[in-house]
Amino acid sequence: MALHRCSNTCFAQLGVTADQFVLLATLERGHALTQRDLAARMPSDPSTVRAMLVLLEKRGLVSRQTHPTDGRARAVALTEAGRLKYRQVFAAGQAIRDQMVSSLSDAETRCLLKLLGRVSESLLATTMSVTAESTAKRK
Repeated sequence: MALHRCSNTCFAQLGVTADQFVLLATLERGHALTQRDLAARMPSDPSTVRAMLVLLEKRGLVSRQTHPTDGRARAVALTEAGRLKYRQVFAAGQAIRDQMVSSLSDAETRCLLKLLGRVSESLLATTMSVTAESTAKRK
């Protein structure tokens, strides 16, 4: 919670919340995602993700288009303005990241980042598997 509050304070000057930054970062990592896939990768529920998308779309940071192969789905992608905003917010968060690891050695920091990356990949794989199972059951 402390990281979330600190991030919200830092990012407020750029007009973005910590949750919106996570959404922008998720889209920055890859190609367009469906709203469902995006919601599965986010720590927020689908209705909250949808509300964030509506707001960010109005601000010109994301675009939502009908999915090219599934007319029921919406493909979400960052706009150029969204990519720029992501880079600005990421840069603003550097002070927070520096503070988080300030008591660690360089080797400890590298180890921590490697371990967190592995945990994140594992959790994402689990989330995507559960989402796929849930989608299959609905059909």
